[in-house]
Amino acid sequence: MKSRSMTPEINPSASPLDTRQILRFWAPLSVTWLLMAVEGPFLAAVIARMADPKYNLAAYGVAFAIALVVEAPIIMIMSAATALVKNSQTYHILRRFTHALNILITVTMLIMVAPPVFEFLTLRLIGLPPEVARLTRFACYILIPWPAAIGYRRFYQGILIISNRTRRVAYGTMVRLLCMSGTAMGLFFLSSYDGVLVAAAALTMGVSGEALAIRLMVGDSKRTLTMINRSGIPVPYLGLRRIARFYTPLALMSILSLGVHPLVTFFVGWSPRALESLAVLPVINSLVFVFRALGLSYQEVAIALMSADQERYLRIRAVGSYILVGSTLGIGLITWTPLADFWFQGVSGLTPELAAFSLLPAQIMTLLPAQAVWISLQRAILVFREKTQPLSVATMIEMGGIGLVLYTCIFRLNINGAVAAAVSYGTGRFLANIYLHMHCRKTLHTLWDGK
Repeated sequence: MKSRSMTPEINPSASPLDTRQILRFWAPLSVTWLLMAVEGPFLAAVIARMADPKYNLAAYGVAFAIALVVEAPIIMIMSAATALVKNSQTYHILRRFTHALNILITVTMLIMVAPPVFEFLTLRLIGLPPEVARLTRFACYILIPWPAAIGYRRFYQGILIISNRTRRVAYGTMVRLLCMSGTAMGLFFLSSYDGVLVAAAALTMGVSGEALAIRLMVGDSKRTLTMINRSGIPVPYLGLRRIARFYTPLALMSILSLGVHPLVTFFVGWSPRALESLAVLPVINSLVFVFRALGLSYQEVAIALMSADQERYLRIRAVGSYILVGSTLGIGLITWTPLADFWFQGVSGLTPELAAFSLLPAQIMTLLPAQAVWISLQRAILVFREKTQPLSVATMIEMGGIGLVLYTCIFRLNINGAVAAAVSYGTGRFLANIYLHMHCRKTLHTLWDGK
């Protein structure tokens, strides 16, 4: 019996899509990313209203950066599931691969928080003030389950996407926000914990609740595998060698991409006005992520809907351009108008001094949401064709550009850390976009020529 959830828009062999179909498929995923984007500003605002906000905001930024680096190898498992899972065999082997990777990153997190390793990273390498390092260490203890919970739910989110149940992905994120906000508010009012510990506990509880909800919404495996069987199209055997060849560049890309955060933290820690920069960057990044989320959410949509049909691709790209324009205008409306004071002081809870300090770097980052849309489409093209190696090379180029710009701005031009970080993010991503543009153009021509 054919499931009601299956619709033509996720069939790679279907006729060209119209804009309404694409937007209907994308909307729940965009809501999911937007809801996740709210998490950062919310927690930053909670921390800013508790004791010692400057130290706690700085510790939150560092602890979150460490957790992101550990999470990096598993972050692309949703894209892998969207691209590779097409029948029972591919589902089961990729699920086993996901579980093994989750165990690996949990062990890595335990190593990272071991006192000798942690003290070397935070005190010697980054040069954090002792009080910030102390707060960061306790926050990282609380975040130990966080990376594996992310990997678990991202695999099953990919299954929901290819079975055209994207609304359930959004429902799971609502569960995450409820668990996160409930934990944060409960600890805010009923405990005397430091702000960064409240935020770390809220993050861990939120993602754990979401992972459980997503797994329950995937439901019975037999029914799910029936839904993701793609029209009886022959599927090549998916072995560990093929997974490794496909996924290793994606994992390396994520490791390098998320490794940018500690790289920036390292440089900012040695910059002029380092403490102020470390305090405001989580707030600025949270704002930018709200609008970057619109583009990032489009990546899995493009992968799922992509086919060899040129007109179909052009429609997907056209919808992406609408998202690009809308996200750029949205963030510009805040960063380049008096709404900036409302956001940084009224919503984020920064002091007038820190709010003023945040303005210029936030304005510089206005183009980052547009770059997120661009790179999401580029990644989708290459993942669809299983040409993932250029993605890791592009991330190396991006990371190298960020490091070079940070070094020049901080150690040669004596620019404060927040502004240096903002300039480096945009420059590095632009270099990656240019590199991937050349590969994507070649890949599309090959696809359309049928070679």
